[in-house]
Amino acid sequence: MSVADDIRSNSKDTFGTAWTVRDGQVVPAASDLKLSNDAVRFETATVLYADLDASTGLVESKKWEFAGQVYKTFLYAASRLIRNHSGSIVSYDGDRVMGVFISKTQRNDAVACALEINYAVKNIVQTELEKKWKTDFKIRHVVGIDTSTVRAARTGVRGDNDLVWIGNAPNLAAKLTSLSADKPTWITKRVYDYLKDKQKLGPQGENIWRKWQWSQHNQDEIYSTTYWREIK
Repeated sequence: MSVADDIRSNSKDTFGTAWTVRDGQVVPAASDLKLSNDAVRFETATVLYADLDASTGLVESKKWEFAGQVYKTFLYAASRLIRNHSGSIVSYDGDRVMGVFISKTQRNDAVACALEINYAVKNIVQTELEKKWKTDFKIRHVVGIDTSTVRAARTGVRGDNDLVWIGNAPNLAAKLTSLSADKPTWITKRVYDYLKDKQKLGPQGENIWRKWQWSQHNQDEIYSTTYWREIK
């Protein structure tokens, strides 16, 4: 069978086969699903993307050793905190990591994680960088968070495949990371409406979030903050 025939056969089978869907209780691994139209559904899942800002300029202007260490330390900090807040790491994509939260407090868990990522980047990773390198480089990042019904399916070819996450939350959380790193945490209204005071209010009882109209996506109501939560 030629490559064209193989692709044609896959398209015919995929478009011609009904989905088998089951409700998920835990975040699946790729091996938990078939390569056919098989999916796990979560009525509500919260997706967090943590993205290293301006990484193109970083690799173009700095030594590869420096850029590599920035990548590694940023992704480690974000990943360690995702797991610490009961999230599951489901994807690494170059300079960013995707986490999925499915607990009853998933929105607050994800936002607490984002605030701690902000603290870790600015007060731990940046500090250690400056001890080892004589540079004025500042690590900047953006975290995007959204929540929705989400389905996970397996995609790829035999021997080389992974999960794809289908739903508004994965798409919009990723798109939020294209917004300004001057306000490193961005969330949708669907997330904001569920926040408890610990994730909504600052040390003086002030609301830490600023509301925006998202011009790049239907004027949706979104929120940003510059605050962080100290890691103990």
